[in-house]
Amino acid sequence: MKNNYESILKKYWGFDGFRGIQREIIESIGAGHDTLGLMPTGGGKSITFQVPALATDGVCIVVTPLIALMKDQVQNLRRRNIRAAAIYSGMSHSDILVTLENAVFGGVKILYVSPERLSSELFQTKLQHMTVSFICVDEAHCISQWGYDFRPSYLAIADIRKIVHVPVLALTATATPTVVKDIQEKLTADGTPFNVFRMSFERKNLAYIVRTAEDKQEEMLHILKNVPGSAIVYTRSRQRTKETSEWLCQMGQDATYFHAGLDHIEKDRRQKDWQAGKTRIMVATNAFGMGIDKPDVRIVIHIDCPSSIEAYFQEAGRAGRDGAQAYAVLLYNNSDRQKLEKRVKDTFPEKDYIRQVYDDLAYTYQIAIGSGYNSVHEFNRDKFCHIFKHFPIQVESALHILTRAGYIDYTEEQEYQARVMFTLGRDELYRLENNSGNEEKVIVALLRNYSGLFSEYQYIDEAWLAMETSLEKPIVYETLMQLARKHILQFIPQKRTPYIKYTQRREESKNLYFPPESYELLKQRYTERIHAMLSYVTTDNQCRSRQLLRYFGETKSHDCGTCDVCRQEQKDKRRKEAQSAEELLLQWLSDGKRHLITELHQMSSDYEAIEAALRHLTEEERVYVDGPYLIKN
Repeated sequence: MKNNYESILKKYWGFDGFRGIQREIIESIGAGHDTLGLMPTGGGKSITFQVPALATDGVCIVVTPLIALMKDQVQNLRRRNIRAAAIYSGMSHSDILVTLENAVFGGVKILYVSPERLSSELFQTKLQHMTVSFICVDEAHCISQWGYDFRPSYLAIADIRKIVHVPVLALTATATPTVVKDIQEKLTADGTPFNVFRMSFERKNLAYIVRTAEDKQEEMLHILKNVPGSAIVYTRSRQRTKETSEWLCQMGQDATYFHAGLDHIEKDRRQKDWQAGKTRIMVATNAFGMGIDKPDVRIVIHIDCPSSIEAYFQEAGRAGRDGAQAYAVLLYNNSDRQKLEKRVKDTFPEKDYIRQVYDDLAYTYQIAIGSGYNSVHEFNRDKFCHIFKHFPIQVESALHILTRAGYIDYTEEQEYQARVMFTLGRDELYRLENNSGNEEKVIVALLRNYSGLFSEYQYIDEAWLAMETSLEKPIVYETLMQLARKHILQFIPQKRTPYIKYTQRREESKNLYFPPESYELLKQRYTERIHAMLSYVTTDNQCRSRQLLRYFGETKSHDCGTCDVCRQEQKDKRRKEAQSAEELLLQWLSDGKRHLITELHQMSSDYEAIEAALRHLTEEERVYVDGPYLIKN
């Protein structure tokens, strides 16, 4: 089997051998053991499940949270002639069904699934008929409530293990010892401990820098001008990505921006331009970067302080994955402390406030006490906040806490693609007259690119239609609306809509109970992560790399020599050496005699320091040279 793994690696990836702990992880999951791999960003996690998936009968189910990551990896695998597929929100029911059927009948070797899909009846039904080799849980820290990015949908993985009795491979690049323990407890099927493999999180080629800057924009610009190569700038908000990108462009820099609210065609275009080097700087929220295969990022800059070391470490780790020198720079000033501490209050508002939000929801949807079970409602956050005078961030947090407590299920911004169905028959459509040129273009593009439009609604891509028709996207939208008004077709526009589902009958708000694991314990852990982040940025007497590694449980660490703390220590050391050398030289010349320059080497074994001291004292005119002699002035 070892040779088989090697031959698969060579055949599909062209590599002669594995690196780090890849082999150990592959052999463990290949032997049927539950396995946990701790690998830094850029450590080659994907190889550890893709290779054994190809070496084993059946389909490997990969649970991963990001649609962009799924699409990117599926495309890369297909280019290598590996049968891969993905299921995610926005796909039509028929496309999901076809993909699952292909997996059932052996047409898929690696199937990517979002954690939300695991609970669907269709997926679980089809899963029972699949031959599954093993389950891979990517970003496994998401299953832990002690992790920085806990997602309740990940808990459904334990239920899946009851349907298919196969081993699990859990992978993460950011897990503290507490989270490592929790991952195993949440995923274990029978209490058997996992085989745990750890790769040092040390990145020798990555210099971690914390720089105090009152004017962060100017400091960012200064850094980008002085460090050549591809760059990522991380911000906290979508609006800030746009503003920062536009400012950089005004300053003569080549920049664009990326966040989850962009149209997916636009996201793909910007990402590809950046990956191809057509755009140098990507200004983004944390929605950008996971699974992005660009090894030559030279610098990652955070102009807003992240809420946790885990988030910072993962985002910073996207620099220098090619092994060449790279930099991760965090810009900090005094206002960041207040902003970070405010995030605790915003993320965990008072319980009475949460109860008020619960009551306001019931008023909005006219749900009486004792009713509402399983009802589903669209949620317009901005309208809700306007009516009830709430702040959006606190409302979002309250809804998440109510979800964790089991009263509702809040689904954020599910993207639903536009849908179209012709109301006229094909023959009637061909006999139409008086359509505008744009209407004809859109009708022809629909008929050429989509099937089944006369029998049921089909998902369409307005951005794709815009490219096919050479029309602007707003014109395509308006043309579709016009065709709908003429009763030629029915059109349901694309929209991003959050939903709220009542998972219990409405309670009196005074009776709402928030278990410690859904409020107090999470608040405590969140506060600890904020304080750990603040400690990191304000501790200037310990190596940055060593601080980060110790946070993740690596006690056998050493100073990196390249971070801002190490560099400052080196400067301080050189300055002290220079000062000592100057004092020694002045003391030697204090007798007022003329001394031969050739006698300098007798003063100290550190001749370079003595020479430097002599140059400095000469420039200061405290010592002067008279032929072969030195004289104190």
